Amino acid sequence: MKKGITILFAMMLAVLCLATAFAEGTPVGAPEPTSHILVVYFSATGTTKGVAENLAEGLKADLYEIVPEEPYTDADLNYNDSKSRTSIETDDPTCRPAIAGTIPDLKAWDTVLIGYPIWWGDVPRIVSNFVEQADLTDKTVAVFFTSGGSGLGNSMKHLQEQAGAGNWLEGKRFSGSAKVEELVKWADSLGIKP
Repeated sequence: MKKGITILFAMMLAVLCLATAFAEGTPVGAPEPTSHILVVYFSATGTTKGVAENLAEGLKADLYEIVPEEPYTDADLNYNDSKSRTSIETDDPTCRPAIAGTIPDLKAWDTVLIGYPIWWGDVPRIVSNFVEQADLTDKTVAVFFTSGGSGLGNSMKHLQEQAGAGNWLEGKRFSGSAKVEELVKWADSLGIKP
């Protein structure tokens, strides 16, 4: 009887630990390399996340999310408010919002695809923070981005300058509803294959 109670107690403790871990969220960190391609993305509203996940699925690539240490609220993302967090960050080219967790060491991947939303024709400053910390030396790099209608603007040019390394290929805009096939076709046009 005591053994049964002990086992039951151990199982309840394990369930409680798992529930606590899920409630607190998965720890943010670098993925274990399983592919030669890494899809890196930042997504404030979930739009870029869906595109990144579809791209990673289609290319059988590893996936890393750039997570802000201080999450963006709806008020932060109010593009009509010149005092919102995103407006202030965009107006300051030296701003580098902190990234939660560990930035991956890119040695294991030869191709890095970077996704982000376009904010006022530019890259969100947290993505700039990522490329400045990551070593893109000898990496093939391409960007994909989402927007309500804006083009690439100076975002890729700025990222190239901030990274100071990498063989940068043509970037492309995708809608939030981009399908796996469309994304793989774009990657294939750049010579990027699983």
